[in-house]
Amino acid sequence: MKIRVLYVQETISSGGVERRRHSLAKLLPKEIFEIKIICTQVIGPLASDISKEGVEIIEIGLLGKIWNLSKYKAVLKVIKSYKPHIIHGAVFEGVLLATIAGRLGKVPIVIAEETSDPKTRSKKADKLLKGLSLLADAFVGVSPAAYDYLLSRARVSPNKLRLIVNGVFPPQQVNQELISNLRMSLNISQGDFVIGSVGRLFNKVKLFTDLVDAIALLRDRFENIKLVIVGDGPDKHYLETYISELGLESHIILVGFQYDPHPYFKIMDVFGIVSSTESFGLVVVEAMYHKLPVIASKIGGLKDIVEDGKTGILVDVNSPEQIAEALIELMSDPLKMKEMGETGFTNAYAKYSAERYVKDVESLYDELLIRKRII
Repeated sequence: MKIRVLYVQETISSGGVERRRHSLAKLLPKEIFEIKIICTQVIGPLASDISKEGVEIIEIGLLGKIWNLSKYKAVLKVIKSYKPHIIHGAVFEGVLLATIAGRLGKVPIVIAEETSDPKTRSKKADKLLKGLSLLADAFVGVSPAAYDYLLSRARVSPNKLRLIVNGVFPPQQVNQELISNLRMSLNISQGDFVIGSVGRLFNKVKLFTDLVDAIALLRDRFENIKLVIVGDGPDKHYLETYISELGLESHIILVGFQYDPHPYFKIMDVFGIVSSTESFGLVVVEAMYHKLPVIASKIGGLKDIVEDGKTGILVDVNSPEQIAEALIELMSDPLKMKEMGETGFTNAYAKYSAERYVKDVESLYDELLIRKRII
């Protein structure tokens, strides 16, 4: 008998939750587990990669209001036909649908997963999450910050809490000719010092303007400094205008969304992620796989991944001056940069691999399956 798992989440695009589902689809033993995914909508090519692993993806449309009964009925319809042993919801919408429909549909095992850094979540939402946790057999936090939130603010029972830290596939080798051509196309010379960042262009959260402001502080002293931002989003035009108003067009390059950003990591000297909130930050691990020191804001999961002074430098949120100081520190000490990159690389493989993540999830499933006497 195969164990049938039904994942429920919001949009499948290129974010961390769907990338972890891709890891599970790829690495959970196919002779033991069968997987389906319910989502509100599909955007981008990652869904195709998930489907190639034999996983059916079922779109049910945007939830809208949290008590949209038609969406709960859609999940219940899938439960009735698929008869999952496990339903596993992630993202707030996915947790709602999985816990409520899972219990109504009498799924034996219900799992919820906190995937965000919910420091701005309302007390009303905290109480709702607490209520939903009563319907779950286990509640996963994907980082120490998410786990602490569930324990201290949402007041989820410690007996139900599990810390399963995210994992990332290591990158494939990048052709040196491709890297050289990429440098040429972006007008980046060997003598340029490049700080890079990858993420959705939603400035309220990602604070790319803080990186831009740091470049503005340094451009007169370091004419060869450049910032490369990989990503797209609603604030693209705003960022373009902001860069233009500061006269930084020759120092800052927006390359748009790249399904495979790994060649861009190869042209970076330092990686920067200075978000206002971040549950984990998968791109930090990817940067570490590329042996890049990381400048990160000391919030959420970032402060747990980046070891200050060992794999990178932590800065306060909304602190372009601290970012600039960190860049000066790194630029003035190439040996320190190299040591940070090597330590980060070692940590990435030891602590944040996709294989380790999937094994942790499989262990949780086995524990609950044994408890429920399903296996």
